[in-house]
Amino acid sequence: MQDIKTLGELKKSGYKSKSIKTELRENLIKKLTKKQSTFEGLIGFDDTVIPDLERAILSKHNILLLGLRGQAKTRIARQLIQLLDEYMPIIEGSELNDDPMNPLSKFGKDLVAALGNETPVSWVHRSDRYVEKLATPDVSISDLIGDVDPIKAATLKLPYSDERVIHYGLIPRSHRCIFVINELPDLQPRIQVSLFNILQEGDLQIRGFKLRLPLDISFVFTANPEDYTNRGSIITPLKDRIESQILTHYPKSVEIAMEITAQEAKIDPLQLSKITVPDFHKRILEMICFEARESEYIDDKSGVSSRLSISALENLYSTAERRMILNGEKKTTTRITDFWGVIPAVTGKLELVYEGEQEGSYNVALSLIFGACQNVFNEFFPSPNLKIRKEAKDEYGVIKAYFSGGNMVELLNDDSDIRYKKSLNQVAGLHSLVSSHYVATEAIESLMELVLWGLSEEEVLGKNILDNSTNFSDPLSDLFTDMDE
Repeated sequence: MQDIKTLGELKKSGYKSKSIKTELRENLIKKLTKKQSTFEGLIGFDDTVIPDLERAILSKHNILLLGLRGQAKTRIARQLIQLLDEYMPIIEGSELNDDPMNPLSKFGKDLVAALGNETPVSWVHRSDRYVEKLATPDVSISDLIGDVDPIKAATLKLPYSDERVIHYGLIPRSHRCIFVINELPDLQPRIQVSLFNILQEGDLQIRGFKLRLPLDISFVFTANPEDYTNRGSIITPLKDRIESQILTHYPKSVEIAMEITAQEAKIDPLQLSKITVPDFHKRILEMICFEARESEYIDDKSGVSSRLSISALENLYSTAERRMILNGEKKTTTRITDFWGVIPAVTGKLELVYEGEQEGSYNVALSLIFGACQNVFNEFFPSPNLKIRKEAKDEYGVIKAYFSGGNMVELLNDDSDIRYKKSLNQVAGLHSLVSSHYVATEAIESLMELVLWGLSEEEVLGKNILDNSTNFSDPLSDLFTDMDE
């Protein structure tokens, strides 16, 4: 089809014009009929968001994606172009993507009237049929709809009553395209009002011009819930004109969250080849997000973006890489002490409430890491509380006895692998405990470290965190140390 260069050739080919929403609908039906995936890379939405999207497209609706930050709203919108035809014909030189069969602008109509079947035709790829605008308070009606251009009027020596003096905004230029407005509540109410006619009647007016442009646009809007953002809201009449409102959500399980992070994290191939991250470390990373969404220190209305765990995983690799380079090692495995390196990826993505501000973002991040370690420890090992387990045998008895004897373990943040393993293996009973639960594992020392962290969170051991190390000891000795201080 792309070989067609004139309107006459287009007519002979049997091409038939159709609206963009019909185009989206027909291509979706083809994919559903062939049991093909309609939206790639949207993990965890198979039974919730994606069916709602498919129903909205089949209904030829404009869509509002409503959800907290980091819930893939923009990614969803950008995926819609895969449901468009690969190429679309337009009148060559048209700024409004005029359909050769049904021109919209004065330019297009005049050209077809003058040249007829010889009207030149060009082709637009579907990737160029996606227009995205971030709503900000300074967006004007001129930006979106258009305005009279006095310079054009003077240059062409045209009166202001001539349609050719109009400078079209983003929306008219998106004729026969998908148009996305991100963060719709940030758009001033008077600007939102300007969208009424476009959504309901499909036309627009510019500066009182007596022209009707029946635009063919598929609109997608994204927004955070109105009760969260203090910057503005979606005015009710506009919301009423958006036919489908689809709620997005965060991953509902740690496994889904891990899959998303693995897909989105940008890890250098050199890091992947030299650094091993045990699965339970990845679980701890995701649990940090889950802990944050439940924390009393964090504003639950603002949300905790999935970008937190993505950035945290990238930092975890880099922390281990830096330590490996400093110690002149060729390979290494991540440790819980490496999680100190992910704190910068955590603190910048949390919106704290008053109590959280009092605690400080660094301390809040630490508490999230500790809570995540405790949860993963409880998944991997039995509880040290014998009353809960209702058992007489204490699997942690030898470890407790070691620390009760006045022994202490110091884990330096930048310890070499040799010293790290030596520090852990000196704890009586620790290796045998882990081996009894996990017979064959390359991450034996990492699991041994997890036991120490888990026992400290269960208050079986005491821990003392310094700038460059963490010390584990008997909790009573910590108590006496605190009294001396």
